[in-house]
Amino acid sequence: MSIKADKWIRRMAEQHRMIEPFESGQVREGEQGRVISYGTSSYGYDVRCSNEFKIFTNVHSVTVDPKNFDEKSFVDFTGDVCIIPPNSFALARTVEYFRIPRSVLTICLGKSTYARCGIIVNVTPLEPEWEGHVTLEFSNTTNLPAKIYANEGVAQMLFFESDEVCETSYKDRGGKYFGQTGVTLPKT
Repeated sequence: MSIKADKWIRRMAEQHRMIEPFESGQVREGEQGRVISYGTSSYGYDVRCSNEFKIFTNVHSVTVDPKNFDEKSFVDFTGDVCIIPPNSFALARTVEYFRIPRSVLTICLGKSTYARCGIIVNVTPLEPEWEGHVTLEFSNTTNLPAKIYANEGVAQMLFFESDEVCETSYKDRGGKYFGQTGVTLPKT
């Protein structure tokens, strides 16, 4: 990039509506005091988790099958704090809606605040011209319950811009997660 990364992110957010809502700075304080930071960082954008969660449960003793996923494997929960059971996981979505430009690839990494607590955030790359709320997966690798805070930072998006646009974008291929809203379960 020929311009500073944080300025590039601001420009892309303004010109392409790449991130909505967009926070141009780094937010560390909220109504209740300190928050896990979110917004524009030096070389990326720290996203927030919404208050919509799907918490994994094995009440029905089903097999986890990505080709035939049983929605009964999750309990829906809405709230400011989600408690993930030990050695389990939950799905959520970002507060932010993304519109990735045709020349950009986006990679998501978990924030160190959660990683240092044994909570791993997993998101697949956002390909050129992908659009939607990002579904987040939180794995609690500990043998204790773990908290996820809604409307606070959970992961950082890193943006890689090419000198050229891709030949075939996610939108061109009719990607199955294009335009997703809410917490989206696996599709085949």
